[in-house]
Amino acid sequence: MPLVILIIIMVHHSARPRIVFAGTPEFAAVSLQGLIQAGYPPVAVYTQPDRPAGRGRHLRASPVKLLAEQAGIPIHQPERLSSADAQATLAAWQPTLLIVAAYGLLLPAPVLAIPQLGCVNVHASLLPRWRGAAPIQRALLAGDRETGISLMQMDVGLDTGAVLATARCAIAPDMTGGELHDQLATLGAELLIERLPELLTGTLPPQPQDEDRACYAPKLAKAEAELDWQQPAQQLARTIHAFNPWPVAWTALGSQRLRLWRAQADAQPSHAAPGTVIAEAATGIRVATGCGTLRLLALQLPGRQCQAAEQFIQGRSLLGQRLG
Repeated sequence: MPLVILIIIMVHHSARPRIVFAGTPEFAAVSLQGLIQAGYPPVAVYTQPDRPAGRGRHLRASPVKLLAEQAGIPIHQPERLSSADAQATLAAWQPTLLIVAAYGLLLPAPVLAIPQLGCVNVHASLLPRWRGAAPIQRALLAGDRETGISLMQMDVGLDTGAVLATARCAIAPDMTGGELHDQLATLGAELLIERLPELLTGTLPPQPQDEDRACYAPKLAKAEAELDWQQPAQQLARTIHAFNPWPVAWTALGSQRLRLWRAQADAQPSHAAPGTVIAEAATGIRVATGCGTLRLLALQLPGRQCQAAEQFIQGRSLLGQRLG
C-alpha cells in the first residue's frame, strides 16, 4: 500500500471519536441503535451483568448487551465501577466521550474524569424535574402534562449536572408507562444523534439546573401497585396507567388479585363505600372511590389473559362486590 494512502487511512481512523456507551434496558438500547445507524458505533459497551429472570430464574442478557453482540461491539459487565481494575479497563479505551442511558450503576468521580469530553446522560425528564430512577412513571403519577429528554453533563450528584440540550413531548390523556417509555426512548435517541456533533466539539453551552425546582423520582416498589380505593378516581387512574406494564396495579378480589391495566376517571359522585362495584357495562366496570368513580376498562384475573371490560363481564359479574 502506498505510504500516502496509508497515512490518510491512519489519520482518518485517529480522527474518529472514541465513544463508549453505558446502558442496560430497552430505553438505552434505542439510543445505542441510533448511534450505530448514524455511523457512530461505540468502541465499547458497558452494561449490567446478566440477571436471573423469568419463572426459571435463568440468567438473561440485557437488551443493550444483545444489541452490542449483534453489532460486534466489545462488551464489559462489571458489578461496579469503583475498583481500580474497572477504571483502568475503561481508561484503556481512551474514550473521547462516555454516553450513558439508564445504565443503573453509579459513576464515581474517577470514572467521570476518564473521557476527554466527560460523560453525558440521556435522561427521561426535563431536569431538574424528576431526577432519579423512575422519571417516566413519576411524571404520570403526578399528572404532568409534559415531559421530555435532557442531555446532561454528568457530575457526582444524582442527575444534578448541567443540562446541554432538551426535547419536549406532551403526555397524552390516559397514556401508559409503556407508551410514554417508548416515545421517550425514540425522542432520546433522536436528540442524542442530532446534538452529537456539538457534543463532540464541546460547543453546547451547559445550563446549570435550578435547585429550587428539583424533585426526585425514586425507584418503583411493588407495594405501590396495590390500589387504595379511598383515593380520588383521577389518582387511581394515574396509578393504573403509570404501572402499566410494570409492576401492574392490582386490587384484592376476595382471596384473588385482580390486575388492572387501563381505567378512566369519572367525576360523577357515588354514595357507595369506596371499592364497591356499582355498575357494569360494555363501556367499563364502574367502581366507587374516595372522590368520583373509576371505570375499569381492561383487567385480568390470575391465570387469565388481560380482557376488555366487555369481555370480562361476559364471564364474571363483579356487581355489588367490594374490591380491596
